[in-house]
Amino acid sequence: MRRVLTHAVVAMLILTTTLGAAPGQSTSAPKVAPGQTNAKKKAPKPYQVGRASWYGKYFHGRDTASGEPYDMFQFTAAHLKLPLGTYVKVTNLRNGKSVVVKINDRGPVTPGRIIDLSYGAASMLQFRAKGLERVRLDVVNEPESVATISQVRKHL
Repeated sequence: MRRVLTHAVVAMLILTTTLGAAPGQSTSAPKVAPGQTNAKKKAPKPYQVGRASWYGKYFHGRDTASGEPYDMFQFTAAHLKLPLGTYVKVTNLRNGKSVVVKINDRGPVTPGRIIDLSYGAASMLQFRAKGLERVRLDVVNEPESVATISQVRKHL
Protein backbone atom coordinates (compact mmCIF):
# COMPACT_ATOMS: atom_id res chain seq x y z
CA MET A 1 0.00 0.00 0.00
CA ARG A 2 2.82 2.37 0.90
CA ARG A 3 4.53 1.65 -2.40
CA VAL A 4 1.34 2.44 -4.34
CA LEU A 5 0.99 5.81 -2.56
CA THR A 6 4.59 6.70 -3.33
CA HIS A 7 4.11 5.87 -7.01
CA ALA A 8 0.87 7.86 -7.09
CA VAL A 9 2.52 10.94 -5.55
CA VAL A 10 5.44 10.74 -7.98
CA ALA A 11 3.03 10.34 -10.92
CA MET A 12 1.03 13.39 -9.77
CA LEU A 13 4.20 15.50 -9.50
CA ILE A 14 5.26 14.50 -13.00
CA LEU A 15 1.83 15.28 -14.41
CA THR A 16 1.55 18.68 -12.74
CA THR A 17 4.99 19.79 -13.91
CA THR A 18 4.53 18.66 -17.51
CA LEU A 19 0.86 19.47 -17.96
CA GLY A 20 0.69 22.47 -15.65
CA ALA A 21 1.61 24.95 -18.35
CA ALA A 22 -0.99 26.07 -20.85
CA PRO A 23 -0.61 24.84 -24.43
CA GLY A 24 2.17 26.72 -26.17
CA GLN A 25 3.79 27.80 -22.89
CA SER A 26 7.09 26.54 -21.65
CA THR A 27 7.69 25.51 -18.06
CA SER A 28 11.27 26.76 -18.19
CA ALA A 29 12.38 30.31 -17.35
CA PRO A 30 12.25 32.84 -20.20
CA LYS A 31 15.32 32.86 -22.40
CA VAL A 32 17.64 35.85 -22.11
CA ALA A 33 20.20 36.88 -24.69
CA PRO A 34 23.85 36.55 -23.64
CA GLY A 35 25.06 39.59 -21.71
CA GLN A 36 21.54 40.66 -20.68
CA THR A 37 19.71 40.20 -17.41
CA ASN A 38 16.08 39.76 -16.50
CA ALA A 39 16.26 42.48 -13.85
CA LYS A 40 14.09 45.57 -14.26
CA LYS A 41 15.90 48.75 -15.26
CA LYS A 42 16.42 51.09 -12.35
CA ALA A 43 15.82 54.81 -12.64
CA PRO A 44 19.05 56.72 -13.05
CA LYS A 45 20.53 58.17 -9.89
CA PRO A 46 19.78 61.87 -9.42
CA TYR A 47 22.64 64.32 -9.64
CA GLN A 48 21.54 65.86 -6.34
CA VAL A 49 18.58 65.97 -3.94
CA GLY A 50 18.04 68.79 -1.47
CA ARG A 51 16.39 72.12 -0.74
CA ALA A 52 15.74 74.71 -3.42
CA SER A 53 14.87 78.38 -3.12
CA TRP A 54 14.09 81.06 -5.68
CA TYR A 55 15.09 84.63 -6.40
CA GLY A 56 13.23 87.29 -8.34
CA LYS A 57 12.53 91.00 -8.64
CA TYR A 58 15.47 92.36 -6.63
CA PHE A 59 17.96 90.70 -9.03
CA HIS A 60 15.93 91.24 -12.25
CA GLY A 61 18.15 92.88 -14.89
CA ARG A 62 21.42 92.41 -12.97
CA ASP A 63 24.26 90.47 -14.56
CA THR A 64 24.57 86.78 -13.70
CA ALA A 65 27.84 84.86 -13.38
CA SER A 66 27.51 83.88 -17.05
CA GLY A 67 27.41 87.57 -18.05
CA GLU A 68 23.82 87.54 -19.26
CA PRO A 69 21.26 89.71 -17.47
CA TYR A 70 19.02 87.90 -14.97
CA ASP A 71 15.46 87.61 -16.27
CA MET A 72 13.17 86.41 -13.52
CA PHE A 73 10.70 85.04 -16.11
CA GLN A 74 13.23 82.77 -17.85
CA PHE A 75 13.75 79.18 -16.69
CA THR A 76 17.21 79.65 -15.20
CA ALA A 77 18.97 78.82 -11.96
CA ALA A 78 22.06 79.34 -9.83
CA HIS A 79 24.19 76.37 -8.76
CA LEU A 80 27.51 76.30 -6.93
CA LYS A 81 29.34 73.61 -8.92
CA LEU A 82 27.63 72.73 -12.20
CA PRO A 83 29.20 74.35 -15.26
CA LEU A 84 27.45 77.46 -16.54
CA GLY A 85 25.23 76.56 -19.49
CA THR A 86 24.30 73.13 -18.07
CA TYR A 87 20.64 72.14 -18.34
CA VAL A 88 19.05 70.55 -15.29
CA LYS A 89 15.65 68.96 -14.83
CA VAL A 90 14.36 70.12 -11.44
CA THR A 91 11.57 68.02 -9.90
CA ASN A 92 9.52 69.21 -6.94
CA LEU A 93 9.42 66.13 -4.69
CA ARG A 94 6.23 67.31 -2.96
CA ASN A 95 4.01 67.44 -6.06
CA GLY A 96 6.03 65.71 -8.81
CA LYS A 97 6.10 68.75 -11.13
CA SER A 98 9.31 69.34 -13.05
CA VAL A 99 10.93 71.97 -15.25
CA VAL A 100 14.19 72.17 -17.21
CA VAL A 101 16.37 75.15 -16.29
CA LYS A 102 19.66 76.50 -17.57
CA ILE A 103 22.42 77.12 -15.02
CA ASN A 104 23.55 80.69 -15.68
CA ASP A 105 24.50 81.93 -12.20
CA ARG A 106 26.37 80.92 -9.06
CA GLY A 107 24.69 80.26 -5.75
CA PRO A 108 22.83 79.68 -3.54
CA VAL A 109 24.66 81.57 -0.84
CA THR A 110 22.51 80.21 2.00
CA PRO A 111 23.93 76.98 3.51
CA GLY A 112 21.78 73.87 3.14
CA ARG A 113 20.35 74.82 -0.26
CA ILE A 114 21.45 73.17 -3.50
CA ILE A 115 19.90 75.45 -6.14
CA ASP A 116 18.34 78.91 -6.51
CA LEU A 117 15.65 78.97 -9.19
CA SER A 118 14.30 81.90 -11.13
CA TYR A 119 10.83 83.21 -10.28
CA GLY A 120 9.50 81.63 -13.50
CA ALA A 121 10.88 78.17 -12.71
CA ALA A 122 9.63 78.32 -9.11
CA SER A 123 6.18 79.28 -10.38
CA MET A 124 6.06 76.26 -12.68
CA LEU A 125 7.06 73.99 -9.79
CA GLN A 126 4.37 75.61 -7.62
CA PHE A 127 6.52 76.60 -4.69
CA ARG A 128 6.77 80.34 -5.29
CA ALA A 129 4.62 81.21 -2.25
CA LYS A 130 6.33 78.70 0.06
CA GLY A 131 9.83 79.87 -0.89
CA LEU A 132 11.62 76.57 -0.18
CA GLU A 133 11.00 73.07 -1.46
CA ARG A 134 12.76 69.70 -1.55
CA VAL A 135 13.81 68.94 -5.14
CA ARG A 136 15.65 66.41 -7.27
CA LEU A 137 18.19 67.57 -9.87
CA ASP A 138 18.95 65.55 -13.00
CA VAL A 139 21.46 66.83 -15.56
CA VAL A 140 19.93 66.61 -19.06
CA ASN A 141 21.01 67.25 -22.64
CA GLU A 142 20.21 70.66 -24.07
CA PRO A 143 16.47 70.87 -24.74
CA GLU A 144 15.20 71.94 -28.16
CA SER A 145 13.77 75.12 -26.69
CA VAL A 146 13.69 76.67 -23.26
CA ALA A 147 10.41 78.49 -22.68
CA THR A 148 9.66 81.39 -20.40
CA ILE A 149 6.76 81.50 -17.98
CA SER A 150 5.01 84.14 -20.11
CA GLN A 151 5.21 81.84 -23.18
CA VAL A 152 3.80 78.93 -21.15
CA ARG A 153 0.92 81.02 -19.75
CA LYS A 154 -0.17 81.97 -23.29
CA HIS A 155 -0.93 78.29 -23.94
CA LEU A 156 -2.84 77.69 -20.69
